[in-house]
Amino acid sequence: MTTFLDDIRAHAAARPEAAAIVTPDTVLTYGELDARIDRLARVLVARGAGVERVCAVAVDRGPDAVIAMAAVLRAGGAFLTLDVELPGPRLAAMVSSAQARFLVSTPTLAGQLDLPIDGPTVHLDESDVDAMLPSVTPGSLAYVSHTSGSTGMPNAVLIEHRGLTNYLRFIVRDYGLGPDTVVLQLAPLGYDASIRDTFAPLAAGGRLILVPRSTLLRAGEFIDAVREYGVTTILSATPTFLTFLAQHDIPPLRLTVSSGESLRPFLASGGRDRIPGRLVNQYGPTEATMTSTRFVVPPLPDTTADLIGTPIDGVVVHLLDAGAQPVADGDVGEVWIGGLGVARGYAGRPALTAERFVPDPFGEPGSRMYRTGDLARRRAHGTLEYLGRTDRQIKIRGYRVDPAEIEGAMLTHAAVTGAVVTTGTDDRGRTYLVAHVSGDLANVTDAALRAHLAATLPPYMMPRRFERIDRVPTTTSGKADRRALAADDR
Repeated sequence: MTTFLDDIRAHAAARPEAAAIVTPDTVLTYGELDARIDRLARVLVARGAGVERVCAVAVDRGPDAVIAMAAVLRAGGAFLTLDVELPGPRLAAMVSSAQARFLVSTPTLAGQLDLPIDGPTVHLDESDVDAMLPSVTPGSLAYVSHTSGSTGMPNAVLIEHRGLTNYLRFIVRDYGLGPDTVVLQLAPLGYDASIRDTFAPLAAGGRLILVPRSTLLRAGEFIDAVREYGVTTILSATPTFLTFLAQHDIPPLRLTVSSGESLRPFLASGGRDRIPGRLVNQYGPTEATMTSTRFVVPPLPDTTADLIGTPIDGVVVHLLDAGAQPVADGDVGEVWIGGLGVARGYAGRPALTAERFVPDPFGEPGSRMYRTGDLARRRAHGTLEYLGRTDRQIKIRGYRVDPAEIEGAMLTHAAVTGAVVTTGTDDRGRTYLVAHVSGDLANVTDAALRAHLAATLPPYMMPRRFERIDRVPTTTSGKADRRALAADDR
């Protein structure tokens, strides 16, 4: 099959001197980018990488990270991008769950990371070799991403080439990206949104702008960067980030894409008026290749509902009842996703895969659909309205979090005997985490609890507050009474 990497190669052949990646220090042309991807891919093949082999990528933010991910794909393998700023134990857990056997890194970073990889480490500057590059099929593994897991360990989601290329080509086509598109990468490495940020503009022949993370966190520097580099498009803006944008004098962006959180609080505050150009709200789980539906927000939006639009090309959305039968338009049903974006499943988790990925009785023979746990209803013209979850999973700053994973991490503290995580909402409609803990905690500070969690969890999973309780209240069935705790917290 052809993939989006073939699209990048075609741009390199047609416009080799055109800028592909721009940083404060360098400009990498399409010709240079394609040559470096090809060189590293051949090194990887010579070292044993190939189809169905997962390669961890541990590289600092910048052009090298882009080259490494693309080279793994061109070598026929699947990449697992690691955010090297995450705690070491979590990185190790991600590598183990993804069953990564190779590492692409730099000598410095490779020496600092203690990762359970028994295969070779390939450095970015290794010499060129003569090795044949394999071809991939639509069902070949492309990348591994992680979601929060109820077992206390992250779940490794296996995404195939058919889903990734379908999604990226859809973005290019539906959002009108082209050689004049300039995208500023927002999402941190290691999260699937960074794949969209990275490869959509390159598949379109546009420019990818990479600036230090610190620039993205300071309003003045961020706005200056948008102006300096002529940014036209932002593809991974959470509603929290949109609020940040709306508080400043925004340059005339053509397109801003929001995903990961409810957009309704932002719209209800009048935010649409302050975002120039086209605003698109995307919806979709990691298990369905990032995005399954999109909704173009009109100038006068409905602020009473979370509208997530209609399916992207190649994707089918079913709303089903408890018996897995379709509900009538206007009725509430669980979202089941079919089509090209459905992941292969979870690495090393056959039971969980069988539970969430099931045969699709509405599709072609052999097709499957993913049970999301989300609730929605279909409104006029097929537009979907998101209505929440059937389980405890929540979204925090665009990331899907299972509170059970945080609770499990809390219970590994020697002084904690009980832990329940609930959520709160601030005056701007943003969700945050509250940890209710019991145990011998008289001499244990909040800072100590945070430090304990920080050893294994990423920052977005850190509770904002810790509430001490004498014991965890239970329901009549003996389960933790989370509603009582949430009510006491108000």
